[in-house]
Amino acid sequence: MNKTTFFFIEESDKNTRLDKFLTDKLQSLSRSQIKKVILSKGVKIDKKVVVSSSEKLKEGSKVEIEIKQKSTKILPKKIELNIIYEDEDIVIINKPSGLTVHPGAGNFENTLVNGLVHKYKKKLSNINNHIRPGIVHRIDKDTSGLLIVTKNNLAHTKLSKQFSDHTIGRKYQCLIWGVLRPLKGKIDTLIARDKRNRQLMTVSELGGKRAITNYKTLKVFSNKNLPRISLLECELETGRTHQIRVHLKYKGSSIIGDKKYGKKNIKFKSINKEFIEILNDLDGQILHAKTLEFIHPSQNKVLKFNSDLPNNFKKILHLLAKLSS
Repeated sequence: MNKTTFFFIEESDKNTRLDKFLTDKLQSLSRSQIKKVILSKGVKIDKKVVVSSSEKLKEGSKVEIEIKQKSTKILPKKIELNIIYEDEDIVIINKPSGLTVHPGAGNFENTLVNGLVHKYKKKLSNINNHIRPGIVHRIDKDTSGLLIVTKNNLAHTKLSKQFSDHTIGRKYQCLIWGVLRPLKGKIDTLIARDKRNRQLMTVSELGGKRAITNYKTLKVFSNKNLPRISLLECELETGRTHQIRVHLKYKGSSIIGDKKYGKKNIKFKSINKEFIEILNDLDGQILHAKTLEFIHPSQNKVLKFNSDLPNNFKKILHLLAKLSS
């Protein structure tokens, strides 16, 4: 069975070598494997076969890559889905922390996609590939919040274009260690894969993709038995992998509960016992995709959705507010 995946070239990707671009996009394949696919005429740019790995990309082009793979059937599984809106084109889901969006290495049964296939069967878009039906974008496993799922390919294509054009409004809320200076601002950097750990991303001065995060501090909590903690709102202009988490690390902070980008083995001189108990029970970062705003793919009207913060987020906020009063 062959899998065809396509990408639209954005301004930040222009003049990038074809093999480097595909290696960055397809994390499961090495650069040498990508080159073999190119040489075997498995890659097209604007519907024309390309056999040169060093081909430079142009903004607006469409790159297609066909990869031979073993058939992997998605098993439907009954998973409780928190659906906050649904019509004939789209579904808006409030994903809990801990739920992976789509199947991947080591997890082909307990993902959001397995739940979607159980509920909607084949009534989902299939542009991405057979293991990502309906998935237009994703949020990290340990991040909670709003996600768009599409039921047909036309809706998928139109929403993908909005994501590519950075016209979809996305606001996140998170709790971070310390205080960002200034309290409100824009973080504008390049983000690339970390050379020492390919599972992580990092701010880079030499290469990568442009990433823009607008942030503002909603509240600073301060108490003699707590380190300073800030409630932050982050609005994305771009949607790079781990973008908010990488940008906060770049600014010298991290999200509470972030095991990948947070500081290891934090020690406190004095800390509230109730807070440390909550902290020890956390399974992931306190980061929530709170609002989504976009143009409906067929109704051509602006839709805006807002979701409640998850219980663990509310629990910490309540305690911080009580201790800081």
